[in-house]
Amino acid sequence: MELLLISDTHVPARARSLPAELLDAVPRADVVIHAGDWVDTATLDLLQERSRRLVAVYGNNDGPELRARLPEVAYADLGGLRFAVVHETGPAQGRERRCAERFPDTDVLVFGHSHIPWDSSADDRLRLLNPGSPTDRRREPHCTYMTARVSAAGLEDVRLHRLPGRSA
Repeated sequence: MELLLISDTHVPARARSLPAELLDAVPRADVVIHAGDWVDTATLDLLQERSRRLVAVYGNNDGPELRARLPEVAYADLGGLRFAVVHETGPAQGRERRCAERFPDTDVLVFGHSHIPWDSSADDRLRLLNPGSPTDRRREPHCTYMTARVSAAGLEDVRLHRLPGRSA
């Protein structure tokens, strides 16, 4: 099962549209996971149309229309792994401990908010992934997104993708 992980798209506040490379990857993924901060409903509509399956949440920059359509936390069983998706997890210091306590029955937590890519583990049980942002790199050198694969062996081939033409 092929996964596409994105967050913090901020369209049209930070970009007029999603990057072509990312849009091309959407229909190839079995599941697209979006960890919030869409800003507009048009991007949600676009990903719902193009995705085989979309697992998504709202973020702190999402208004009433998006909050009416999306949960604050989403859960999904993907290939036998228990996923949770949330926008904010708090400061980097202590993140693993806090998330392991908050999501005790989760194998993989996908989050956003910081625009900073993150890949760590907590308690040898919970994998924490933040794909960064494909449209707003902030202090990072590149705009990014992630892909991963779920197989019988678990979560594999987690890759951070740098988007061309959006570097410092």
